[in-house]
Amino acid sequence: MDTTMKRILLLAFMTLNIFGLNADTLTLKAGHPDTYVVKKGDTLWDISGYFLKDPWRWPTLWGVNPQIANPHLIYPGDRLTLVFIDGQPRLVKKQHIKKGVEGRIVPKSDAIPAIDLALIQPYLLQNRVVEQEWLAAQPFVLSGESESKHHILNDIVFVNANMPIGQKVAIYEPGREFLDTETGDVLGREIILTASGRVTTDGEISKVQLLSNLRETKVGYAVIPVEDEALMSAFFVPTAAALDVPASVIATASANREAGKLEVVYLDKGLNAGVQPGHVFAIYRDGEEIILDNNGQPVRTVDRSSYDNVVAHFSDDKVFKVPDVYHGNLMVFKVFDKTSLGLIMMSDRPVRVKDKLVTPVNLTLKGE
Repeated sequence: MDTTMKRILLLAFMTLNIFGLNADTLTLKAGHPDTYVVKKGDTLWDISGYFLKDPWRWPTLWGVNPQIANPHLIYPGDRLTLVFIDGQPRLVKKQHIKKGVEGRIVPKSDAIPAIDLALIQPYLLQNRVVEQEWLAAQPFVLSGESESKHHILNDIVFVNANMPIGQKVAIYEPGREFLDTETGDVLGREIILTASGRVTTDGEISKVQLLSNLRETKVGYAVIPVEDEALMSAFFVPTAAALDVPASVIATASANREAGKLEVVYLDKGLNAGVQPGHVFAIYRDGEEIILDNNGQPVRTVDRSSYDNVVAHFSDDKVFKVPDVYHGNLMVFKVFDKTSLGLIMMSDRPVRVKDKLVTPVNLTLKGE
């Protein structure tokens, strides 16, 4: 990742856009500390987790002022104290003044971010979800000057389009097709960045030199022009998602069966449904249907016979649906038209495809 992008991402998370903050009461954790000294490696989410049952609501705990473009920055060594202002818990800080060997005050750097940037930086830059028709219309790699099937840093590849000399491009590997878990409708095609490059020779077949290499580039990979102003903004503040219908997990970024805390998943809702970066969802597993057999004994879904399935379909009086089971929460950090990417921030149980995503419940204040 280049230095410019690193700075953009770090600044985005350190100077959060805090408009739209609600004034709901907070729920303090039992046994919370009264003070906390910030350590290197902390995040605002981590620190709030010592005090709140819902750490995603850290902006309220910090009392962030929406009129201040650059909210309070917290540094390692700062002492945080829990106080109550108008009946609401707030964290206030006593700054740790760093001095040099001669007693001079040394400027501080490395304010702690909202979350660990390293967890999501690869996905901010590398993963996209696009329409299949749009992807099919993009230029692609035909071959390369090297006889190898795998092209790496500084290699020259041939592209089936007349592209202007100096044009910066991103090269993407086609990934999975995502489908709506309920309707089966196509939500988009995953594409994953493999390399970046620059056009060195134009013509009916253009030449592109690979200038960075995340993984090997192969024939058929899409070649997409990149504009500097197209760099994605990562400004957001955690807010409770409120959609008309629940969202669902459609895939894990790792392609594994399950995902846990601090892992990334794809959601089946995006901009078109009102999802925004910073939206927080509670994750639930649908409660299973329990049926009663001929002896009146409960039978779980995994233990059903074919006859039990028929009974479940036709006999409502013998079917009981148990409550949905809470599995954790996640925060959306990147949004596409019909899908989005979220980071699992808390996980009581593994998260799987088809798990339901709903508005997190705000509890009333239970502080001491």
